[in-house]
Amino acid sequence: MSDPVDKLRVDKWLWAARFFKTRTLAAAAIENGRVMVAGVRVKPAKTIVVGDFLELHLGPDRWDGEILALSDKRGPAPVAQRLYRESEASKARRAVLAERLKLQPIITTRGRPTKRDRREIEKLKSYE
Repeated sequence: MSDPVDKLRVDKWLWAARFFKTRTLAAAAIENGRVMVAGVRVKPAKTIVVGDFLELHLGPDRWDGEILALSDKRGPAPVAQRLYRESEASKARRAVLAERLKLQPIITTRGRPTKRDRREIEKLKSYE
């Protein structure tokens, strides 16, 4: 992460910042509309600069933050975390979601559910 760059493709930055394991996964997420730069849906080749505001939808999570540095090399996680700053609203939202997911019951079944199991599952789903 020693080579300073002025602008960089958004898919390459997402990969270097360790949001995605591969550039292909980053590009697929961008194509599916899960990544927005300054509130606008972008393409994988969109160039970003320091100071851009990024919004990512990763499953049930939504991450918002500002780009602090650019790097086209993937490094260790502590170094990658210096490339961005997550907004306080995003941190709070993700903490609430994590707490809510922790409180959800874990339904485990052994094989195909019986009629009784199915009815209990339906009961649990109806409370949401």
